[in-house]
Amino acid sequence: MRTSRSTRTATRTAALAAVTVATTVAALIPLSGAASAATAAGSYNGLPNGTKQAKTLVIGVDGTRYDKLLTADAPNLKALMAGGMTATGNLYANPMAPTLSGPGWSTIATGVWPDKHQVKDNSFTSSRFDAYPDFATRLENADPGNSTLVIGSWNPIAGNVFNGRADLRVQESENDTKTAADAVDYLSHGNPDTTFLHFDQVDEAGHDHGGASADYLTALHSADTLVGQVLQAVTSRPTYASEDWLIIVTTDHGHTDAGGHGGNSANERQTFLIANGTGYTPGSRRYDVKPVDIAPTVLKHEGALVDPAWKLDGRPIDEIVPDAFDVLRPSLQARTDESGIPAAVKGWTHTPPAGWSIDNSRMPGGGVTEWRGWTFATDEFWTAAQLGQSRETNVRARNVFAVADSDEWDDKAHGAGQFDSTLVGPAYPVSGASRGVLSFATNYKIDGPQTGDVYVVFDNGAPQLVKSYRSDLDTVENLPVTVPAGATTARFQFRYTGTNSAFWTVDQVAFTTS
Repeated sequence: MRTSRSTRTATRTAALAAVTVATTVAALIPLSGAASAATAAGSYNGLPNGTKQAKTLVIGVDGTRYDKLLTADAPNLKALMAGGMTATGNLYANPMAPTLSGPGWSTIATGVWPDKHQVKDNSFTSSRFDAYPDFATRLENADPGNSTLVIGSWNPIAGNVFNGRADLRVQESENDTKTAADAVDYLSHGNPDTTFLHFDQVDEAGHDHGGASADYLTALHSADTLVGQVLQAVTSRPTYASEDWLIIVTTDHGHTDAGGHGGNSANERQTFLIANGTGYTPGSRRYDVKPVDIAPTVLKHEGALVDPAWKLDGRPIDEIVPDAFDVLRPSLQARTDESGIPAAVKGWTHTPPAGWSIDNSRMPGGGVTEWRGWTFATDEFWTAAQLGQSRETNVRARNVFAVADSDEWDDKAHGAGQFDSTLVGPAYPVSGASRGVLSFATNYKIDGPQTGDVYVVFDNGAPQLVKSYRSDLDTVENLPVTVPAGATTARFQFRYTGTNSAFWTVDQVAFTTS
């Protein structure tokens, strides 16, 4: 992450202060990243020997655009993609947080979005790592016998983001060659259970030359070469055949063509995740896996239980199941009335999945076709309709989601009256149950006259109000529902009204009974 010289100096000073007072072995390591000699039996250069068969390597390549990775000479990264799963998607943007490295890497390390960890820039002044620590700290809390290693070319990785109980944290002062060399050394001669590496040169090239430059592709090739060196160290371990390795590669943000990031353009919000290991189908592609899923995935792989009380936003990747809306992706359409969305982007439909329906009987005619009533859409399509209106905060939705957007619908002439549409779910069986829980991810944003209401209909009875929304809310809901005696089915309705206001998104709808 490129910052001004004065800001970088201040950040390094703060990071040095943090490391100086740390209680981990990292407090003994100079900022140059030079490792001390082995100081204790069962350790190598300050890193305790691990004991686990499960091993995890997470590699962060700062500022990497997925579209440029596909065209770059990057054989090692592409081999990981061919041998595992690749997920693509978009980050948040303001007002949740800008597309900067501080929020990005904090999201990856903690498994929660910026509205929880509260890192909004590269100063880390408002961080809530006390409530949402990094995954190395959680591993150490679960089992102090874990051997956890963090090596970062950008010093705040080891000084601020992973600032807890990792056994060894090494700051490399933007020296990717040294980062790779130290990683190779520890992986070849030591025995870490979980390793996090950070490379910086792709981001540097983006700032200096732009994300569309030849220099950016050259930096990607160079970073890929270093990744290859690290992977070779892994596969050359004498114990490699008996170990269960999970390798994840990811990034914190993208870059504009001209260079720079922090805004809400598609190129800046690009993100990707490569997961290679047991259980990941070679060459597979997903759209429902997010950066927040890395931390819980590492924890599960290393045998640490994810406590619901932690309130992580992410889930272990193997527990993420596509929902009913996701099956619509192959049938999504290109734009009709929207002029700002690229013509090649397919990302909307009014055709619901099986069991669902949309009641537009109260909707006036006309308006922007794509948003007339509830719509099923993707982030890359919906946010492109108009940037900077908080649509980029809809990060808790995965893949295809349902959205009611009176603001965009109102951009074309329509009949008299307000936006008024109801999304109707399938009939859930409830025979013999006395209670249930309706869960769904939701982002409700107000910018004018607007209402949102959830109703339940048992069998063919009258709709009963479950919850009303009259203020902004971005969360995963778990709403209790009492099931009346003798009921056989429950069907939920999501009714949205708005007069040139904002939006309501709904995703991952599920109903469980007991």
